[in-house]
Amino acid sequence: MTSLASYASHPEQSRGRFYPEPDHNVRGPRNIFQRDRDRIIHSIAFRRLRHKTQVFIAPDGDHYRVRLTHSLEVAQIGRTIARALGLNEDLTEALCLAHDIGHPPFGHAGEDALEEAMKPYGGFDHNAQTLRTLTELESPYPAWPGLNLSWELLEGLAKHNGPVESPSWALAQVDAKYRLDLRNWPSLEAQVAAISDDIAYDNHDIDDGIRAGLLDIEQLLELPFVAERWRGIVARFPNVKPRRLIGELTREQIGTMVNDVITSTRERIEALGISTADDVRQAGVMIGGFSPAMAAEERTLKKFMYRNLYHHQSQLDAAEQARSVIARLFAIYHAKPGLMPEEWQENMPSSEPEASRHIADFLAGMTDRYATDRYKELNAE
Repeated sequence: MTSLASYASHPEQSRGRFYPEPDHNVRGPRNIFQRDRDRIIHSIAFRRLRHKTQVFIAPDGDHYRVRLTHSLEVAQIGRTIARALGLNEDLTEALCLAHDIGHPPFGHAGEDALEEAMKPYGGFDHNAQTLRTLTELESPYPAWPGLNLSWELLEGLAKHNGPVESPSWALAQVDAKYRLDLRNWPSLEAQVAAISDDIAYDNHDIDDGIRAGLLDIEQLLELPFVAERWRGIVARFPNVKPRRLIGELTREQIGTMVNDVITSTRERIEALGISTADDVRQAGVMIGGFSPAMAAEERTLKKFMYRNLYHHQSQLDAAEQARSVIARLFAIYHAKPGLMPEEWQENMPSSEPEASRHIADFLAGMTDRYATDRYKELNAE
């Protein structure tokens, strides 16, 4: 790792973990953020991401992205930006790898169904569910609940989109215990992880959309940002078929966005006189992100993707079916908790809203495949 900038998150300055742990190297000489990253990678919740929807629900093809591959791609982009800015790469990587752990099956369709089912019980939010999973539900170690992650990691996940004025019940519960300063901006590592997420799915979803036949090159060329990259690529590779140039387009767009983030973030650091990690949190504005011009291009790209891919009729039809699966499973388990697996029955609260939140925890942890199998099994009875 390159030497850390003064405004980076330094492991030795961490606010530590909620449950103190012995300071020894029995499992290797790793700092607190490296241990965070490794605990996430080794968690069951992280492994389940390989069977959770990114864009396409239960995709037939082996080459479409899922939550796991998306998270790995976000981590690669995040580390690149963090290294260039002198930030802590390990913390950045850990934030990138963990950011989608709270997503239920079937992507946003599953989240919409859980949000609707949970309205009487405080609602559902995948970001808060990520923190709930890491601090409570995923408990492989006997000495404490959750993964006992660093304050900086939890803070970054809680505020991945910036300060939180009105936390959901799940986030409020986590904040009551860990005091995550929700109204301040998070570390630059967290800001970089958030923008890396945008860069990854903005561009990789194009690749998957073309692979699925829901997008084509001519549509994309409506966007000046894409058209400019495409003209240069075709000029360099005039004899290569267009389909073979999609990977190069993805590469160029990611590279252009990454370079913009690095340059713009450096400029804001200098303009605001940022010299410490606390300066970042107290700045009152986002520091790690696009320039205004690139932010406008990215918003245009997002609108295009919603109009042509995410809201494509085939996607909407699949999403409606997925919502029905989750809504039906919630109704069944709510009426008959005894149908849940034994370990979930044993911990079932006796009153509301805790009982319904327990059911939502169970459903949110499901993979697409497991949810589909349970739906078929329970509706065949």
